[in-house]
Amino acid sequence: MKLVGIDIGKHKHFVSIVDKLTGEIILQPVAFSNNAQGFEFLISQIALYPVDSVLIGMEDTGHYHFALLRFLLQKNYNVALINPKTTDLNRRMDGGITKNDKLDTLNICDILSSNKLKKPYRLTSSKKFDLYEQKQLTRLHHSLKEQINVLSNRLQKCIDLVFPEYNALFKSKYGKVYMSILKQFGSAKAIAQADIRTLRKCFDITGRGNRISLTAEKLKESAKTSVGISSLADEMQIKHLIAHIELLNDQLKEIDKKIEEFSTDLNSPIISVPGISHFSGTSILAEYGDIFNYSKPSKIIKAAGVAPFHYESSQYEAKHSAITKQGSSYLRKTLYQVIVPVIRFNKVFKDYYDLKRSQGKSHRCAQGHCIRKLLRVIYHLVTTNQQFDASLLR
Repeated sequence: MKLVGIDIGKHKHFVSIVDKLTGEIILQPVAFSNNAQGFEFLISQIALYPVDSVLIGMEDTGHYHFALLRFLLQKNYNVALINPKTTDLNRRMDGGITKNDKLDTLNICDILSSNKLKKPYRLTSSKKFDLYEQKQLTRLHHSLKEQINVLSNRLQKCIDLVFPEYNALFKSKYGKVYMSILKQFGSAKAIAQADIRTLRKCFDITGRGNRISLTAEKLKESAKTSVGISSLADEMQIKHLIAHIELLNDQLKEIDKKIEEFSTDLNSPIISVPGISHFSGTSILAEYGDIFNYSKPSKIIKAAGVAPFHYESSQYEAKHSAITKQGSSYLRKTLYQVIVPVIRFNKVFKDYYDLKRSQGKSHRCAQGHCIRKLLRVIYHLVTTNQQFDASLLR
């Protein structure tokens, strides 16, 4: 077996080749460019050996390795991804205090040569990239939602200054009328001075949805008696924030539409679970990459970082501990978001949640138990291609 260690860089990578049996360094560390010519140089060095006798290793860090990884997988090579913490620990165990790109390639080869039952790396496959687009889109969805939340908080701060009574006039915030009035006027003073006919146009909203009971006349009267301050800067900021929020919401709709298209084409049984939407289902599957790489449900629970942290020392064993929080934070975020509707729309999960609460578990802890139950269900559905049936969980 020939071990190929690759240290990833932005503009260039380094590679070395070691014979696993003898430990001989066949190719001393050498650089190659992160472009087509560099990739072909790499292939020229490893093409001397049969594809099935070569194991290529690289650190799973950042995004600079994506292009090279896909290139090698398309050539049918076996590629192992290594946690950077593993390479750092291995270097320190060998007494290394110097880190450079050339030595790191040999360090990676050393990790690949491990004969431990539990390998310090994970093999990847072309299936990993089947969900690459979905993963990027669902993460972009999370990012846009966070930006909208930040802007919404800033908007509320401005509203509290220029028209503190405004929110109390509406049953819910950020509706079409709510945003239309703010976008056009921006303060209690501007609303109080507005022509009533112009104000009424903001209430003339077409489309679906419940109509509000608030009238233009009532809004104008409330604005006249408002204790809000008159601030040109805050008025301008309100209008700009709303324009920005509306732009992000339009982008979010476009992304969610594409995610739904991917989800429909994939037709995964995960969507059959009540409470799991196209977005949440796609996000869960994309973050795992390929659930078939996990041999049992406990491994996908561990990979999500929602397994309880076990601490035991001598005669002491912790009775209460937090989750490990290892792995993808996007995956954990999606799981904690989706478990709310799953509990609401599925009696089996609701009963399980109530059971844990009755045992003295906190709300968050009970949610964690439900998430682990949900992941066991998801693992079974995906690996058996079976639709969800609540009666089988009783």
